Order: sequence, then C-alpha cells, then structure tokens
Amino acid sequence: MAEFFTDVAPIRFEGPDTDTDLAFRVYDPDRVVLGQRMADHLRMAVCYWHSFHWPGSDVFGGGTFDRPWLEAGRDPMDAARMKMDAAFEFFTKLGVTFFCFHDADLAPTGDTFAESKRNLEELVDLAGQHMERTGVQLLWGTSNAFSHPRFAAGASTNPDPEVFAYAAAQVKNAMDATHRLGGANYVLWGGREGYETLLNTRMRQEADQLARFLTMVVEYKHAIGFEGALLIEPKPQEPTKHQYDYDCATVHGFLERYDLVGELLVNIEVNHATLAGHSFHHEVAYAVDHGIFGSIDANRGDPQNGWDTDQFPNSVEEMSLALYEILRGGGFTTGGFNFDTKLRRQSLDRADLFHGHVGAMDTLAQSLLVAASLLEDAELEAARDARYAGWGEGLGAQILDGKHSLADLEEQVASGGLDPQPVSGGQERLENLVNRTLWRAVSAPPDPPPAA
Repeated sequence: MAEFFTDVAPIRFEGPDTDTDLAFRVYDPDRVVLGQRMADHLRMAVCYWHSFHWPGSDVFGGGTFDRPWLEAGRDPMDAARMKMDAAFEFFTKLGVTFFCFHDADLAPTGDTFAESKRNLEELVDLAGQHMERTGVQLLWGTSNAFSHPRFAAGASTNPDPEVFAYAAAQVKNAMDATHRLGGANYVLWGGREGYETLLNTRMRQEADQLARFLTMVVEYKHAIGFEGALLIEPKPQEPTKHQYDYDCATVHGFLERYDLVGELLVNIEVNHATLAGHSFHHEVAYAVDHGIFGSIDANRGDPQNGWDTDQFPNSVEEMSLALYEILRGGGFTTGGFNFDTKLRRQSLDRADLFHGHVGAMDTLAQSLLVAASLLEDAELEAARDARYAGWGEGLGAQILDGKHSLADLEEQVASGGLDPQPVSGGQERLENLVNRTLWRAVSAPPDPPPAA
C-alpha cells in the first residue's frame, strides 16, 4: 500500500506553546474532562466525500486538487481502492476515531444496479479490513440519492414511483453496508426532498411518500437487527427552493405527525442551521430539549455567502454554546462530530487537508473545555432556574396542572390580586460570563485521571 501523505507524520498533542505547525495544541485525546476522555466526548469523524471524493470543483471551474484516483481513464475499482488506502492513511495519521461515507463515495457506480451493488460489497469488504487493521470505526453511512439525474425531482418524494423504488433499493444496500461495518448510525439526507415550484407540486402527496419511505427504513432497521440510530439531517434549501426537512422543529413536527417519534433523531449541520436563519446553538438546544438529538456535522458557512460553503469550524464561542447543550443533555450516545468540511479550492497541498482538520479538532477541544467549565460553574443553569422559579410552585404550578381557567385568572387579575412587574433577563451579564469562561478554560489545569 503506497503512502500518499508522504510529508506528514502522525499528528501528536504538543500543547499550546509548541512551534510544530501540524500538532494539536488543545486536543489531547486522553485528557479527562468531566470524568470522560476528550476523544470519547467528541467522537470526531472525517467525511469521505469532501475529503477524498471531491476534486475541488465548483460551478465556475473544474477540480484543482491533487487526487490521482479521480483522474480520467483509471479503472474505477482500482481508483476506489487507491482512494481508500489514502483515506485510511489519513484517518490514522490524524488520529480520529471515526469516518463517514455515502455509498457513491466508497464505490463506483456501475452500468447496472447489480454491478453497483457488487462494487459496494467489494469495497465494504476492503473497508472492513482497513478498519480491523487501524481500529478506525464507522460513525455513520448513507446513500447518495440526489446526484444522479433520476433524482432531479427527489428520491422518496419523486412523482415517479419507480424512482421511489430505486431509491429504496439503494438505501437498503447502504444500510446493509453500514450494518456490516458496525456503523453507530445511519443518516437519511434528503438532498432533493423538496420542491422548486409549487406549480407542479403536491406537498401533501410528497410528505406522505416521504413518511412511507422513512417507515420502510425503520422496519428494515429492525428486520436486520441494526442497533444504531437512524438520523435525519435538516436543511432549509439548496439545491431545491424548499426542503421538507427545513430545520429541527420541522423534522420534529413531521415525526409527530406520522408517528415516527422515537425511531428517528436528527443529525444537525452547523451551516444548515444558519441557512435556516437559526443559530447552531438554537438547533442543538431544540433537539436536546425535545429528545431528538443524535449527531452533528461540524462546519461553518461564510456570513457573506447565502449558501452552504462547508468550511472548517473555527469559532470556539459558537461550538462552546452547542457543546454546553450537548453536555447538559448527557452527551452523545451513538452520535459524534463529523467534519462535513471542504478545503478551499486554492488549498492545493496534500498537507492542507491535515491543517484544516487539526484546526477544527483543536476548536472542538477548546470548546469542550469551555462548555465543561460552564456546566461545572452552574451559573447559567442557576440563572435559568431563578428566571422560571415561579412555574415550579404556587400559581405557576397550578396553571400547568390545569387547575385554573381563563375566567379564574381574569378574576384574580381584576380583583387586584396580581400586579406583575418586569424582571431583567440579564442577557449582558450572562454573555460576559460566557466570555470570561472562554478566556480561562484552556489555561485551567487538566482534571485528575479517574481512580483505578
């Protein structure tokens, strides 16, 4: 197996004062935070598609990256094996625990469905060998049911039932592959499950189709004994004008409407949250509070671009607030942080892929320390508790228990018994508290190791 990243040695933790360019300054996988290893808190993964299957192209120009397995004229299966060799070399040198894939990233599409299935099965066997050799695990798998022209009008929401059937067959095989590789989750990303114009669309019809498709996926999961979680990835638009899985609240309402709550969770992408007009913090908090939180696609957008740029995360403040909600909810179970990220097209060196991931991993590590400090200090929770204290006793508890009607409450107010006055929400004080924690968290001494 030829080495691809010849100029890069395995990345090590060297601390904040190191002069080594490619080294972790904050991410120490064995550092104990809140009683758990940093690596086990974060469960970080590399995505197969942007990192190894994307040539560095955009709508205005062709590929710019040095990816020999994508060169024209190569035997597709030989190229896929070369790509996989390079990918697992990258995973092990970077030191991540997990990776994620689409079926079309892992194996080339054949001339027939049967050939595509054979290709996938062969590459899954090879991936299993690499995983056994390296110890790298599969965070989740998924199926690309959006790139081929047959999916231009959607997959499960397509007006043509034959396209629905084709997508079902493709997802079945991708689920089988994920199950065989011991994946912790399976993701359903509705890349084109939406509409471009209402002039030719029946929304209720397409929603019913999507619900039927998801029900079939749930049934198949149980039939094969897959113990991982099924995840839906919300996205508001792009490539369609409107996606049916717009945001976490939309997905939650859909699951409630079609009796799928408890069967599917959400995989939240940072850039999708901001495209929906939300903060990432909001989407995570909603999912945690409503019991649908599953996993994260960690990236960011550019505030000057209204589309999905998939850049590496670099905001400790943004990720700290999200991690605070994750830790508050008990942390990940099957999920983790997948870097659904692209290099910039001008980042041409092979080592640039390491630079992007190393910086992102340090960002998440620093964010974890901040979130843990906020949780341990408990000032945010104390402020929340104090603000809503009235609902835990007296009048507030009686209202929630259904002991008062509108007429009862009107009578209390009219009799002069109630004269509520506004109370400060203290937003600025709490923002200052977060900023102070950002300043001090990384310089704090590490937690002692757990007792033997």
